[in-house]
Amino acid sequence: MSVCSSDRFSMANLAVFVGKTVNGVAKLHTEILKDSLFKTAYRYYPEKFQNKTNGITQRRWLMLCNRELSELIDDTIGKDWRNDISLLGGLNGRISDITDRFVQVKAEKRKQLFEYVKQHEGIEIPDHFIVYSQVKRLHEYKRQLMTAFAILEIYKGLKDGTIKNFQPSVFLFGAKSAPSYKRAKAIIKLINEIARKLNSDKDTNGLLKVVFVQNYNVSYAEKIVAGTDVSLQVSTAGLEASGTGNMKFMMNGAVTCGTMDGANIEIVELAGRENNYIFGAEVDEIERLKREGYDPLKLIETNPLHRYAVSALVDGTIPDDGTECFKDLYDALTVGAAWHKPDHYFILQDLQSYVEALLKINADSRDKTAFATKQLKNTANSAFFSSDRTIKEYASDIWGICL
Repeated sequence: MSVCSSDRFSMANLAVFVGKTVNGVAKLHTEILKDSLFKTAYRYYPEKFQNKTNGITQRRWLMLCNRELSELIDDTIGKDWRNDISLLGGLNGRISDITDRFVQVKAEKRKQLFEYVKQHEGIEIPDHFIVYSQVKRLHEYKRQLMTAFAILEIYKGLKDGTIKNFQPSVFLFGAKSAPSYKRAKAIIKLINEIARKLNSDKDTNGLLKVVFVQNYNVSYAEKIVAGTDVSLQVSTAGLEASGTGNMKFMMNGAVTCGTMDGANIEIVELAGRENNYIFGAEVDEIERLKREGYDPLKLIETNPLHRYAVSALVDGTIPDDGTECFKDLYDALTVGAAWHKPDHYFILQDLQSYVEALLKINADSRDKTAFATKQLKNTANSAFFSSDRTIKEYASDIWGICL
């Protein structure tokens, strides 16, 4: 709890000491603050600690960016939900009535997204492709690298025929990195090189494509969240404070494929685990692996697909133009560095279950009505994530004002 020790200030401890309240921005985040990060302070000042799950504005992230879905909701439950988002839950009793129209709406939003991608990236995506999207800040803990490996494993399965009846899919990325974050930039380059290789492979490009959009911004995000079928939220459990992209996708009728981290936990609680796709180690297992030891090399050695994907960083399968930036990624996974152990974000630990989840989604998507039902269940139960609710909680519980 020391604010100043050995001439060094702890700004976090100072903030906890002087702050009236301390809150996490998702249920899990708050528990981590109380159980580990500020465990001692919580023992002394339990009354300070609260949870305030953050939110998004439905006015931009549903009404503005997805007018077609908004009109479908109007026609189903009336327009009052636009002023009182809690009324969105009224969709739950009408889902079976509107799945066919929702499928049409989602198809139209995909078409609009693909036209925007063609205009800005010069890449054509057929209208019937399923959209898996991972758009967020580029950071190792968010594990865009794990998604890259999963794509390579699926690609190999399509090439050798071990994956059959695969529904045509595009993996869409959008991200920016900090200017000096070399590994993040290497991951961006890796994904772009994978895209170049897969999109030009005539054996598989009718089934699998990859796009890393340029200059990802809010205008792009509005198209992506409305046109996406599957939201990829795959951070290492315990490291994502909350996320808001996951909320935007949910509100627009995308299923979540993710770890039990951040606001994913509340998404699953609200929309049902059966309507989303959860995989990977949870916080307690990650903590156990940290304590007892974790050997990613063993996972690489015993799994041929993992070995193929990781080796692609250094064996020439995916070229890095002589920069050796992919070698740095390879070493981070297999050797570690002075400041971390090998694979400190547990990519190899979760990769197998991630690929299985992606293939399960792909298989489930063949039944359009059943899959649309899952997607609509997410929209119908997304009202909790409105920033209107978040701000009201801050106003009443922290600021002591009335709205």
